Amino acid sequence: MAIRAGFAVPPGSGKSDMSSTAPDPIIAERFEAARTLIGEAGALANSYFRRLATLAVRNKGPQDVVSEADIAVEGLIKQRLAETFPEDAFFGEETGYTHVAGSRGIWVVDPIDGTQPFLSGMRSWCISIAYIRDGILQFGLVNCPADQELFSGGAGIPATLNGRPIAPHTGTAIKDGVVMVGYSPRSTPDVILGVLSRLLHAGGMYFRNGSGAVGLCYVACGRLLGYVEPHINSWDCLGAIAVIEAAGGQVSDFLAGDGLRSGNPIVAAPPAIFDELSRILSLHRLE
Repeated sequence: MAIRAGFAVPPGSGKSDMSSTAPDPIIAERFEAARTLIGEAGALANSYFRRLATLAVRNKGPQDVVSEADIAVEGLIKQRLAETFPEDAFFGEETGYTHVAGSRGIWVVDPIDGTQPFLSGMRSWCISIAYIRDGILQFGLVNCPADQELFSGGAGIPATLNGRPIAPHTGTAIKDGVVMVGYSPRSTPDVILGVLSRLLHAGGMYFRNGSGAVGLCYVACGRLLGYVEPHINSWDCLGAIAVIEAAGGQVSDFLAGDGLRSGNPIVAAPPAIFDELSRILSLHRLE
């Protein structure tokens, strides 16, 4: 038995399986609850967004800040999930890991992904909720309240934007679209400059909006051709990964190793350009 995401699972099952099989009732119940909850969380986050000048903010590290809005939104989500599904564990950006003995499921939550854009009055921020069961990513939801956009999808759950089906970009080469290049101080400037150099020399173009989850959802709906980042945390991407895979896109095995707790590199793209984009990130060298 292999260990993925803190659970014992069959060999080879660490990646999610976003097939057309209908979700079982346990997953369906959680998806519907999460869809309602992420709407409530979005309304709360938006109430803070409308009064940015009054927010208390502190630094967690270089280019890493947290506001009272992050804390309040995660508190709402965590409390509601604990009340509704007390048998599930929880892993949030702000409050960390909450263990539940015998749990088969874990919620992975980013209350505000893109806190810097949020605090700067920009619209590229979101709330992300993902659910893992038995080590397998089951579904994800990403709510972008400022743009009134809700992305969702998972195993047996169609990929949608505000209820409408979505699909990745139809491009077949790097030059056919724009690639988001994520970055944080967890990677060195030389690493990211190498990625940008390889992308530009391949005829591509880059984009960055400050939110990994939003950028990845743009891959799911075809606004962006792909996404690469040398290191990203699980709460920043798992919700969007579920949406991308449900939409028919391809994503690197993010839960490999200790991806849930420690993060991993990520490549996301239509299958036609996934290998080329992986070479641009030089994923084999980072691993």
